[in-house]
Amino acid sequence: MRFDVYTPLLLSLLLPVISPAIGRRVAPALAARVLTSAAVLTAAATTWSLVLLATALLGDAPPVVREARENGRPLADPVPEVIGIAAGVALAVVMWRVHRAVRAERGTRRALRRLCAGHPADTELIVAASPVPQAFAIPGSPGRILVTSAMLSALEPPERRVLFAHERAHLTHRHGILVTAATLAAAANPLLGPVRAAVTFLVERWADEQAADSVGDRGTTARALARAALTAGRARPACALNFTDRAVTRRIAALQTPPPPRLWSAAAAVLALGTLPALLAVDATGDLFGLLGSVLA
Repeated sequence: MRFDVYTPLLLSLLLPVISPAIGRRVAPALAARVLTSAAVLTAAATTWSLVLLATALLGDAPPVVREARENGRPLADPVPEVIGIAAGVALAVVMWRVHRAVRAERGTRRALRRLCAGHPADTELIVAASPVPQAFAIPGSPGRILVTSAMLSALEPPERRVLFAHERAHLTHRHGILVTAATLAAAANPLLGPVRAAVTFLVERWADEQAADSVGDRGTTARALARAALTAGRARPACALNFTDRAVTRRIAALQTPPPPRLWSAAAAVLALGTLPALLAVDATGDLFGLLGSVLA
């Protein structure tokens, strides 16, 4: 308890450090999945560690102290009081941040659904008459692809196929779930902000690779992305998966090289790094319950 409860907080510093390297060297589909999984596990473990640190204050509650002294039992003090209080405050901040992130996600999804209002349920592609060139996937059931007329007119027919394949990949592989999970993990643990940024970039790279496979030409995919980026407007819905979002220059450069390999060993190492804090949090939970049980028995 004295050490395990703090270890998840320390290990959460490592995942943001290695996430850029994983994003560069591992296939986007695999990297996005393992980084999201590791971020969720780490965020859950660090949040639970805060719960344990705050719960340890129960051992200092006056009735518990009085009863222990009357029975002549030693008092366990696994966590200094100031740390327990700080953990309680941090836990309140975490709950507020997660609540705010959930509200923002719901609000944006409602706004996106309003854009699709009036269209048949089986309509995947929605073309909006707008002078602002934009295209993005709208997660949901069913998922939709919203493209403005200005974006379609800016692209050649082969480039339009790239755009549709890219957005369809977002919907098919449920990239919105990965981005939402990484967003909530970063809300629970702000140290994981770089991991969220890596995941949002990787799902775009993943969709780029799917589009390149679909049209059979990486050069055309890169040109479509470049042309769309040059003409796209700046206003973008917060949780939509936008064709021209997320480090376009890096994505174009990646399309001009062979696809990165599936480095399963690196992916396994990332998952292990995410699993370790959870295991340590479980061990700390057992230690705390044992200490409190010895005092309350």
